[in-house]
Amino acid sequence: MMASTVRAATKTLDWTKLSVSLPQETVASLQAFRKRNDEVKRILGELKEQTTTVDFAHYRKVLKNQAVVDQAEKAVSGFKPVAYNLEAQLNAINQFESKAVSKAEKTVQQIEHELKDLQATLTNIEGSRPIEQLTVDDIVVAKPEITKNIEDMLQKGKFTIPGYKEKFGDISYF
Repeated sequence: MMASTVRAATKTLDWTKLSVSLPQETVASLQAFRKRNDEVKRILGELKEQTTTVDFAHYRKVLKNQAVVDQAEKAVSGFKPVAYNLEAQLNAINQFESKAVSKAEKTVQQIEHELKDLQATLTNIEGSRPIEQLTVDDIVVAKPEITKNIEDMLQKGKFTIPGYKEKFGDISYF
C-alpha cells in the first residue's frame, strides 16, 4: 500500500523544486538514480516489444543437421522460467525509499526553518539604524556583556584588546 502511495507521489513530484531545496550530493545521487531507472524502463519496454517465438521450420530448411534443430525445439518448448520471490528485495527497496523520502522531508523542513531565520535576520538588518547613528549606550543596551568584559579587563589590569594591534596596527610611536 505504501509503495503505491509513494510511487503515485513521485509521479506528481516537482523534481526541479525539490532539487533546489536538497544538498548537492543528494541531488546528484537522485539524478543518477533517476537516469538509471529511466534507462532500465526504456530497455524493459524494448525487450517486451520483441517477439519471442522461434521459427523452427525455417531452421529445418536451412540447416542440414536436423538433430540440432530438434534439440533446440525441445529445449525451448521445455523451458519454464524460474519464478523468484522478490518480496525481500521489494521490501528492502520500499524501506530505502521510505527512509529517503523521510530524510528529504526532514531536509526540506530544516531548509525552510533556516530560510525563515535568514529572512528574519535580513528584515532585522534592513530595519536597523546605520552604524553612523549608533551610540555607545545603544551598543551597551544591545550587548550588556561588553560592559562586563571591559570591567573584568580593567580589574585585571588589562588595557589592550587582544588582536587589536594585529588588525589595526600600533599607533604608539613614542
